[in-house]
Amino acid sequence: MSKILYKEQLSADVYLMKLHAPLIAEERQAGQFIILQVDEDYGERIPLTIADANIDEGSITIIFQVVGKTTKQLSLLNVGDEIKALVGPLGKPTHIENFGTVVCVGGGIGVAPLHPIAQSLKKAGNKVITIIGARNKDLLILENEMKNIADELIICTDDGSYGRKALVTEPLKEVCEREPKPNMVIAIGPPIMMKFCSETTRPYGIFTQVSLNTIMVDGTGMCGGCRVNVGKDVKFVCVDGPEFDGHLVDFDNMISRLNSYKQFEKEKHLCFLEKEIEAKEKK
Repeated sequence: MSKILYKEQLSADVYLMKLHAPLIAEERQAGQFIILQVDEDYGERIPLTIADANIDEGSITIIFQVVGKTTKQLSLLNVGDEIKALVGPLGKPTHIENFGTVVCVGGGIGVAPLHPIAQSLKKAGNKVITIIGARNKDLLILENEMKNIADELIICTDDGSYGRKALVTEPLKEVCEREPKPNMVIAIGPPIMMKFCSETTRPYGIFTQVSLNTIMVDGTGMCGGCRVNVGKDVKFVCVDGPEFDGHLVDFDNMISRLNSYKQFEKEKHLCFLEKEIEAKEKK
């Protein structure tokens, strides 16, 4: 079990939590994630990136968006409550070195896993250009944290309520056209956003790394739920990733697999909400 040490609501559906997990805090590296289970008996196991860690405090930080039953359950927990099961750190850590100039692109909740990577790249001596985007101003997260890391920060919103009215691919293309061009791009966000970031950088020959967040059950490569096609190979995100060459990932296949569970996820979420309403009415 892991006790919740701190909870903060960042926006309408996005929450930050600090969890007591001293062993994970000591071992975690940028790019790695945990798998947690809220309900010990019937709960779904979901992967969440470790957004930060504090060894002295013995804590790890997770940031998540309420999109289904399990994340809704998690959002209802408070400081002092316990997560029934927590496993990590999982996945391969991000390879960090001084590449030169790295563009870090985060979309929506993808800014959370991007943060420790950008932080580590900056410590390694890279020039870090950060582009973060969201549908609107209220959904932007970690702006100040990214501003403290980046040499240059570009903010986009789909509706123009803050920063530039643009998709993140627009400033990404502009940065790719600079001389000298960036040495590397890291994109994390919704699958469709990572797909088009990869297509934006392809003509410029800039290596583009993406972090995939597929459905996972065990996190050890046994269930096969997280498999993706990368070039001519089949990879398992939980053990071979979560980071891959965006120019090789078959995003269409990945998106299709994710969409096959959408209706089931929606039904479970609605069922959970109905039970919550019934429980409140009985009180």
